[in-house]
Amino acid sequence: MTQILIAEDEPRIAAFIEKGLRANGFSCAIASDADETLNMVLGKHFDLLILDLGLPGKDGLEVLEEIRGQGEELPVIILTARDEITDKVAGLEGGADDYMTKPFRFEELLARVRLRLRNRQLVQPKEQMFLKAGDVVLDLRTRKVRVGDRTIDLAAREFTLAETFLRHPEQVLSREQLLDRVWGYDYDPGSNIVDVYVGYLRKKLGSDLIETVRGMGYRLRQH
Repeated sequence: MTQILIAEDEPRIAAFIEKGLRANGFSCAIASDADETLNMVLGKHFDLLILDLGLPGKDGLEVLEEIRGQGEELPVIILTARDEITDKVAGLEGGADDYMTKPFRFEELLARVRLRLRNRQLVQPKEQMFLKAGDVVLDLRTRKVRVGDRTIDLAAREFTLAETFLRHPEQVLSREQLLDRVWGYDYDPGSNIVDVYVGYLRKKLGSDLIETVRGMGYRLRQH
């Protein structure tokens, strides 16, 4: 599932955008200040960032500069109340892919989100369209999974969970991180949905692929 980060400190606007994007099939997370935005972009996998320039802590243009300075190439759509041409030029020259001013119509924002994601897919190198760990290969274009010479059918959530693990090999992912990235919203802390789906993947892809790290979460083993 496509992951979008909304960097917006106004709760009403953030909730409005999140609700609209989720209704259109996207998974969303919200960051309410500059440091949280940077930590989330650099520490997780997101497919697109919607960035307000008026975040607490740092100017949004500084946040954008740090993101690009770290080599992050995810599309960035600036959504801000700043409507001066100098701000727009600074944002686009600073590495933003698009620039929208508030007030805005959600339909236009949605169209721009889809356009930037489509453009990213068109320029994505062929080798990045496949994720591999051992004998497991995920084709991100066809959403097919191969284990050796077998093609395995995965449900949508299973595929997204497998993709999350393969994008972070040898990294311990907590249940909370997996809930956020795969399901996109909070479950009851006592829910065992992550454990259940990890069990599904082990049965389909191999019992030794995903390791349980006691008290911490799960880790994809490369070998």
